[in-house]
Amino acid sequence: MRLRISHTTTYRYEPAATGVIQIIRMTPGSHDGQYVAEWQIDVSTDSRLQMHEDAFGNVTHVITHGAIEDLTITAEGLVETHDTGGVLRGADERFPAGFFLRPTALTTATPAMASFVRELRSESEDDVLGFLHALMTQINEHMTFDEDPTNTGTSAAEAFVLKRGVCQDYAHIFIACARAGGVPARFVSGHFLRSDGAAHQAAGHAWAEAFVPDLGWVGFDAANCICTTDAHVRVAIGLDYLGAAPVRGTRYGGGSETLTVKVTVEQAGRGSGQLQSQSQRQS
Repeated sequence: MRLRISHTTTYRYEPAATGVIQIIRMTPGSHDGQYVAEWQIDVSTDSRLQMHEDAFGNVTHVITHGAIEDLTITAEGLVETHDTGGVLRGADERFPAGFFLRPTALTTATPAMASFVRELRSESEDDVLGFLHALMTQINEHMTFDEDPTNTGTSAAEAFVLKRGVCQDYAHIFIACARAGGVPARFVSGHFLRSDGAAHQAAGHAWAEAFVPDLGWVGFDAANCICTTDAHVRVAIGLDYLGAAPVRGTRYGGGSETLTVKVTVEQAGRGSGQLQSQSQRQS
C-alpha cells in the first residue's frame, strides 16, 4: 500500500515567547514491510533545525528559536507498506528486548492490573503469543474510546480505572500489563489509515509492540483489536508516550500557548483520505 501522509503542528504564543525548543519525532524509518519513498520536514520560520538519532534509533529533529509568535512544523511524504502479519523485522534495535521490561510512571501496573494479567497468564501458560492476543482483546473490551477524560499525562493505572481513553491509553495499559506478565513491551507512535473512511480522528495513532520468543517484536493495536497491518506507518518508539511523542518541547516567557495539529493520511492515487484537527496526543 502507498500512503501519503502530512502532519502539521502549529504553535501560537500570545504575547510572543522569548524562546522555544522543540524536539520532533515525526520521521518514519524503513524496515521490512515499510519503505519511506519520500519525506521532508519544513519549519515556518528561520529556525535552527538539527537532526540526530536518539537512544532508541528514532530520527529526531531539534528546533531552537528566539522570540516568536507563531511556529508551524510540517512533516510529509510517501510511505510504501506491506502486511507482515504484525511481525517487525529489519529495524535498528539499540537495546536487548529485556530493556523494555522497565516500568515508567505512565506504564506501572497496579495490583488490580496485575491480577488481571495473572488470570490471562494462567490460561495461556507458556504461550506468550496467545497471552498477548488475549490481553489485547480483553483491553479492547475493558475500555471505551473517549477523548475527554484523559490527556498526555494520564497513566495506564488511571486510564484502567476510568475504563475510558484514547489509543495512547490503550497502548499504555497493554504495555503495563505485558510487562507485569514478564513480556517486554514498548510504545509506538505513528499513523493509521482507517478502513471505515472516517474523516475525523482526535489525533495521530499509537499502539504497542511486544517481544515474542522465536518470533521477535510484534505490533498490537489494542484500540482497534488487531495486530499491525499495512495500514499502519511506524514512526517512533519509546518506553512510553514521552519517548515517542511527535513533538515535545518548552518555551521561555510569553503568555498563553495554543496548539493546533492537522494530519492527513490517504492512500496514494485516491482522492479520499483522513483529515484531522487535534490536540498533540495519540488517539
